[in-house]
Order: sequence, then structure tokens, then C-alpha cells
Amino acid sequence: MIKVSNVSHEFEIGKKGQKNIIPVLKNINFVVKKGEIVTIVGRSGSGKSTLLNLISGFLKPKEGEIWIQNELVSNFSEGKFADFRLNHLGFIFQSFQLIPSMTAYQNVELPLILKGIGEKEREQQTKEILTKVGLLDFQDHYPSELSGGQQQRVSIARALIVNPPLILADEPTGSLDSETEEDLLDFIIQLNKDLGITFLIITHDEKVAQVGNRMIEIVDGSIKEEVGQ
Repeated sequence: MIKVSNVSHEFEIGKKGQKNIIPVLKNINFVVKKGEIVTIVGRSGSGKSTLLNLISGFLKPKEGEIWIQNELVSNFSEGKFADFRLNHLGFIFQSFQLIPSMTAYQNVELPLILKGIGEKEREQQTKEILTKVGLLDFQDHYPSELSGGQQQRVSIARALIVNPPLILADEPTGSLDSETEEDLLDFIIQLNKDLGITFLIITHDEKVAQVGNRMIEIVDGSIKEEVGQ
């Protein structure tokens, strides 16, 4: 599903002629197999979020290759990767990334509009997904009218609406209380089991890290340890 091969990355800080090179990732190699839940753990500043941005196509690696579903995505143009994300990837963010002026229904429906799906089919798919995450009764509520857990479920519904084989999650429980966090992790496990969705989850939370079939620890931009099969 994902292959990260000899990936290194750095950022340039400062003005022209006075740039400092800040290494962030060093020779990263790992594979995520179809149907797995893999967690990437590390402290703040370890490089794990940069790695997720590279896999998501929001950054291009300075060195190495990234493959998703046998496609060399690290060579994609920005436009081609945008199309690939829309059709193949789902995203769950710590801050939910919902549009505040849109209802739960409209937030979930948006990817289908971007894909050019007709109104009738959009309505059917959106209501099916909202039912799946237990929020059909809240479809007309705005994000500010929903709890943190409900907002994250809207975010998950939006990720699921395009039927992606892979979901990338960045600290998905970071804004949730412990009880809601546990409910969300159970839900992710159920989605993986029932729908076969592959998850790559970035986290610094030990409880979240244990959800995965495998755990990859990043320290100072390098893989320190990989646990699991």
C-alpha cells in the first residue's frame, strides 16, 4: 500500500545568501501493507509530521521515493497529486479541519462535489456515511454545535466518503478527552476490520500507538525501532 524508500528531507531557513539547512528526516525506509494499521510515534520535532506531509504529497522529499498503490507519487506534479488524493486517500486531522460555515452534511458532501458526483447520488452516499458514523440526526448541525468527538466523526465521514483504500491520520485523538479517544480508536479498529481500510496514524500518544499492527518509532529524524510484524 505504501513504500517509503531511502527518504531524506531538510528545510532551508533564512534569507537568500544566509540560508541554514535543517535536516529533518534521514534515510527513512518502511512498508505499510494493505489492511494494516501502522502507527508512527515520536516526540514533537522528531520529523513524524513532516513524514506524513511527504506521503500526503504536500511536500516533496529531497531524496528517495514514495510509492502508494504501486504509483511513484513522489514524482507527481502538484495537480496530479491533488487528483490522486481526492480519489485514493482519506485524511483525519487533530484539529478536524471542518469548514465552520458548513453543516455536518455539507462538510461530508464536499469531496463528492469536487469529484463531480450528481446531487442525487451525493445525497445517498452522504446520508449512508453519516449513518455509519452515527451522526445522521446531526446532519444539519454546524461544527460549533457539535462536541469534539462528533466533529472528529464528521471528519472521519468526510474521509470515508470517497471510499479510500488508505486513510492518513495526524494525531487524530489530540483534541479529545480520554473517553472519546477510546471510542474513536475502537471505531478506527472496526473500520479496519469491516472495510479493510489501511490506516497510517501519526501520534505521540502511547495508547494510540498500541492500536496498530505495527509501531514505527522516529527519533531525531531516523527510525529507531519498528515493533510488530
